Amino acid sequence: MTRTGLALVTGGSSGIGLELARCFAEDGHRLIIVAQDRDKLDRAAAELRAAGAPHVDAWSIDLGAPDGGARLFHETEKFAGLPDFLCLNAGTGAWGDFVGQSDLYLELQSIAVNITSVVQSAKLFLPAMVARGSGRVLITSSVVALGPSPRLAVYSGTKAFLRNFAEAVRDEIADSGVTITALMPDLTESGFFERAKVDPESLTASEPKADPATVARAGYAAMLKGKDHIIAPALTGKVKAAAARLLPDALVTKFARAD
Repeated sequence: MTRTGLALVTGGSSGIGLELARCFAEDGHRLIIVAQDRDKLDRAAAELRAAGAPHVDAWSIDLGAPDGGARLFHETEKFAGLPDFLCLNAGTGAWGDFVGQSDLYLELQSIAVNITSVVQSAKLFLPAMVARGSGRVLITSSVVALGPSPRLAVYSGTKAFLRNFAEAVRDEIADSGVTITALMPDLTESGFFERAKVDPESLTASEPKADPATVARAGYAAMLKGKDHIIAPALTGKVKAAAARLLPDALVTKFARAD
């Protein structure tokens, strides 16, 4: 693994994705950042160039489209080549009780972006990385993957899928020179809560949230070391992880319900 190379970050225009991209920029890597909002992408690209990235491409791709992951791969292959670092970070969700409250369109988008695009992207990028014999992959899951989260039922389900998917494929390609790390953030300050239409009066909305730069730096370091997963921030995230392991599922669900 070379010290510098090409890094591809989805969801790279804001939040954890932008901070992951900043880590790469500060280490002098070339960057591709992917999101939908053109204005946010352009602003993020300017920040990353100022942070030290020698070259930044900003691509507007709808990863929720049926061919989103395939388009990401083919455009990368055509215009930039195979990345050394692949951060599948883009994610979205929907808030509310599944029966009678939450938005089905947002839930289906969550499945499309959080699961379908990640599987599609990994299916296309990983064989080429394995054939090359090197690469670091980071998949953003969440601490909510560790137990059911009422009012975020679909979102927490997608994050549980990502954690299991990352761990399983990591084992399948062990000793290939390619590693997969699952990043599992606790609640983090980002645009997620607005996009998911989280009730501003809920406990979830009022709970203290982590700095995305802190979460990103932890994920970046773990990915470089080839770790299987990282919970960040360590203090709050690991407390929740320990509780999820030790308490009965029904009690975990009760505590997770954000009224």
